[in-house]
Amino acid sequence: MLGKLFYLYILISLMVDHSLAYFITVDAHAEECFFDKVDAGTKMGLTFEIAEGGFLDIDVRIIGPDGKIIYEGERETSGKYTFAAHAKGVYTYCFSNKMSTMTPKVVMFNMALGETPKAEAQEGESTNKLEEMIRELSASLTGVKQEQEYMQVRDRIHRSINESTNSRVVMWSFFEALILVAMTVGQVYYLKRFFEVRRVV
Repeated sequence: MLGKLFYLYILISLMVDHSLAYFITVDAHAEECFFDKVDAGTKMGLTFEIAEGGFLDIDVRIIGPDGKIIYEGERETSGKYTFAAHAKGVYTYCFSNKMSTMTPKVVMFNMALGETPKAEAQEGESTNKLEEMIRELSASLTGVKQEQEYMQVRDRIHRSINESTNSRVVMWSFFEALILVAMTVGQVYYLKRFFEVRRVV
């Protein structure tokens, strides 16, 4: 029984797709690029979310090995783009904050790489139902992990918004209290002067 579990663990770890999650800071007027070297036909995916900074927007580009732009988005707050590599080579993912004058942005992103078609074809000859189920389970676990990371980022963004709103409400309440006290003192002073009797000597 223990041997089967160990075999299953090894099999799952070998079949898990590569999924790398990063948090980066892109300064104002800057661009950060990342690279993946893959074979033709490999399934690739980019998922990103802006965690902090400015209006929570950034420019995104995916460039193929031939210099052709595969995907380009401007001022996006989050996104998910999946495609198959059309040629063997280095693919580039770029996050640009050149539109921002002074605010750096914190970006969380995942670059997911599937198996190469050659490997799938070779394994297809000798795969059985258990290996297919393990591969599906592995893909599902990767998806769950990415969703959890996405939810953590969303939680951080909403917490920041709530704390900012709370501090503004507190400051406004103090300002209103000061205005109320000042108006009360002014009214008491005015009424006191109004009912004061002046004698002429």
